[in-house]
Amino acid sequence: MNGNGEQQLIDRSVKGDTDALSELLVACDGRLRSRLDGQIGRRYRSAFCIDDVLQVTYTEAFLRIRSFRPAGDGMFLNWLTRIAQNTLVNAIRELNCQKRPPRDRLVEHSVADDSYVGLIETLAGSQSTPSRHVAREEGRAAIEAALAVMPPDYAKVIRMFHLEGRSAPEIANELGRSTGAVYMLKSRAWDQLARLLGDATRFFSRNA
Repeated sequence: MNGNGEQQLIDRSVKGDTDALSELLVACDGRLRSRLDGQIGRRYRSAFCIDDVLQVTYTEAFLRIRSFRPAGDGMFLNWLTRIAQNTLVNAIRELNCQKRPPRDRLVEHSVADDSYVGLIETLAGSQSTPSRHVAREEGRAAIEAALAVMPPDYAKVIRMFHLEGRSAPEIANELGRSTGAVYMLKSRAWDQLARLLGDATRFFSRNA
């Protein structure tokens, strides 16, 4: 593909043309793979591969493309590369931690509204105190609304990991993905959930 053809696809993609973005990602795939080649250390190769990184990267590209601002030749590929590298770094960090959420932060699905308190408090980085409680009904509705518009795998990972307290290997087995891919999805899904909910502290009330 020549430079003019790629630029046209970029322009159309930024305007919301998903077919153009799909074509653009296919055109960039080989070059992006070359840039990522060798960036997965030997100790992590059994956990995930370049295909895992690229699947999440391309999902992120669809979510973020409207915010991309072309500023010269090669910028789109550089943008994709940064997303891929950050995805890989975050996944390795998650993999190294390998911690399930504390039991007092778990939220059980399809029970009382106050079961969503833990997830909202974790998003807000807050601790519940006797004088501080979550607007439970609003919080649950907001979380469900956010999950409904997230990519399906993102929503599934949030539900299974954060709401059901399941382990990464369990989730990987159910989704048919590698454990490393689950950690990539988890990190990106958490970021998107936080963006969709905005300031999670708005669900808190300081009424006694």
